[in-house]
Amino acid sequence: MEQEIRFCTAPDGVRIAYATAGKGPPIVKVGNWLTHLEFDWKSPVWRHVLEGLAEHRQLIRYDVRGTGLSDRDVSDITFEHFVTDLGAVVDALGLERFPLFGLSQGGAVGIAYAIRNPHRVSHLILLGCFARGAAHRSSQGPGLVATRRAIIRQGWGSDDPSYRELFSAQFLPDGTPEQLRWFGELERVSATAEVAEIIAVANASVDVRALLPQVKIPTLILHSRGDRRVPLDCGHELAANIAGSRFVTLESNNHLILEHEPATEVFFDEVAKFLGDEKPRSWKHTVRATEGKLQKMAHGVETSATYKILGMVAAVASVISFIVWLLA
Repeated sequence: MEQEIRFCTAPDGVRIAYATAGKGPPIVKVGNWLTHLEFDWKSPVWRHVLEGLAEHRQLIRYDVRGTGLSDRDVSDITFEHFVTDLGAVVDALGLERFPLFGLSQGGAVGIAYAIRNPHRVSHLILLGCFARGAAHRSSQGPGLVATRRAIIRQGWGSDDPSYRELFSAQFLPDGTPEQLRWFGELERVSATAEVAEIIAVANASVDVRALLPQVKIPTLILHSRGDRRVPLDCGHELAANIAGSRFVTLESNNHLILEHEPATEVFFDEVAKFLGDEKPRSWKHTVRATEGKLQKMAHGVETSATYKILGMVAAVASVISFIVWLLA
């Protein structure tokens, strides 16, 4: 399957890159932190999800302003811009009615867009999403946000990958060495440290709780039980305040569901039933291929374990370096 990349212009003149793949009725993936249309399409972290969504539908996705193939030299990056950029993409394609798939902060953006355009959004699919960002959560708060910002400023884009691995381990705690390497590289190629920090602050400041009772369209909420980036309670809060929504707990620790875990099959089952689609055949093929790969990798468990131990050592070293930097 191939994708086609195009560009459109947001109301303030910023150029937004978007991609289409597959045929059939549309499904729009809301932009999230962080993406790169070309890099994600080949990534072992994203490829299985993107191909599965595009098998029976036309999948539309885009890079958030300041990231990926969209304009990089952008000073205005706010939640409001995220919402209008989504509108620019669907308007450029002339879409009349479509489901929205939101991951992480993409859920809040999708909710805001759906409230403003209820005649255009047919369904909401929210995976690992939240109504309020980390700055508004009692379990996290401004202190955590400040720490994340400092780590981004100190190590983002550097030749030392251990700083990026701190984020990778939070997004993909059960990722394979290959998946962790790809995700760490995605962080580097998708945005500069300056933009990564701006987007991180914008996401942490999100608060759409007041909008949730206004959501009147069918909504499916899925959330990993052990999600370390966005706690499970965030998914519960969405479900408790969106009337008639369906909530599904995924047995996973990962913020981004991976092809080798059963949670991904549950995700595709639920989405297919929710939209009235057939379950993607490509996902069934992926399951068999992945099982074969895992069998071949069985003899290398000790090597994999060693890799993870080294990764933990590097992460500890990074934290120590960060603390020294703070105290300097």
